Amino acid sequence: MAYDEQLEKRLNKLIAKRNDFYAQKMFGGVGFFLHGNMCFGIWKDHLILRLGESQAKNAFTKKNVKPFDITGRAMKGWIMVAPAGTKSDMALKQWVIQAIDFVFQLPRK
Repeated sequence: MAYDEQLEKRLNKLIAKRNDFYAQKMFGGVGFFLHGNMCFGIWKDHLILRLGESQAKNAFTKKNVKPFDITGRAMKGWIMVAPAGTKSDMALKQWVIQAIDFVFQLPRK
């Protein structure tokens, strides 16, 4: 299964006015990088987000959220949000803002 290109368009729209992001095809999907650090992306039809361990732990209590695990080994500090969790533009924006807030604090690469 290819990744969700409609979700990619929605994400691009959210960051269209920013010049500090770039996208890169990877792991059969696409990753969006902020200052050289991966921030969020798409794997198949799921939104993946880098939130840090504390925020990720809190996110796991929400519906449609699970650990980011595509290899049998979950990535710490990352989550996957099922399509039902990003149906509305507001929900998608809220998830993306959380990832941006976390990654913005990381050292630039």
